[in-house]
Amino acid sequence: MRDPHKVIVRPLITEKTSAGQMNDNQYTFEVACDANKHEIKMAVERLFSVHVRQVHTAQQRGKWRRRGVHVGKRPNWKKAVVTVAEGETIGVFEGL
Repeated sequence: MRDPHKVIVRPLITEKTSAGQMNDNQYTFEVACDANKHEIKMAVERLFSVHVRQVHTAQQRGKWRRRGVHVGKRPNWKKAVVTVAEGETIGVFEGL
């Protein structure tokens, strides 16, 4: 089993993820690209002491960007939307 801190990269906080947090008890994280749903579930449960009901994942492809004549690509990344049990919260997202 991997270190949970290497599976969960950072929380994603946007208007859309905040609405999911308030309405559906869902939290969104950027995760390691090679992490699977089982690893994500165990990492969230160990780091935040909550019970995870569901994990949805999505691969986000990096965008191509230009700066004058130079062309580059942003890295690919993976996000996970985690649904926790009713009545439980994750403290990282509170108070933002």
